[in-house]
Amino acid sequence: VFALIVFACLVGDGYISLPQDPRLFCVFNHNEDACRYGIGIGVLAFLACIFFFMVDVYFPQISNTTDRKYLVLADLGFSGLWTFLWFIGFCFLTNQWSWTRTDEVYIQADSARAAITFSFFSIFSWGLLLTFAY
Repeated sequence: VFALIVFACLVGDGYISLPQDPRLFCVFNHNEDACRYGIGIGVLAFLACIFFFMVDVYFPQISNTTDRKYLVLADLGFSGLWTFLWFIGFCFLTNQWSWTRTDEVYIQADSARAAITFSFFSIFSWGLLLTFAY
């Protein structure tokens, strides 16, 4: 859910256009990489959650212990990697937001703050998933 919120905030209100320039800029200090990173890890995290949820649903029907071991290790590795990537994303978005000029950002400020906040919450939720996989 947190990944979906980050993705939705950045896609919906993550881009602004200035009155003198019709091009769209990322709300995070006009750094396109900040918006792309947040959208990218948000989408991939959401898709991975769907995949691992399906694996959890069908896990009791998997009789091969080797396959079960590889699925649990994949869940463990992916959760660890995504915990780290959400930490990097939180730091990156926070840094870029601190350099953003407030006179250019009006309504989009709430969505940017929500993306930063839920990136922070995602660190702990993926860390919890890592603990459960372990």
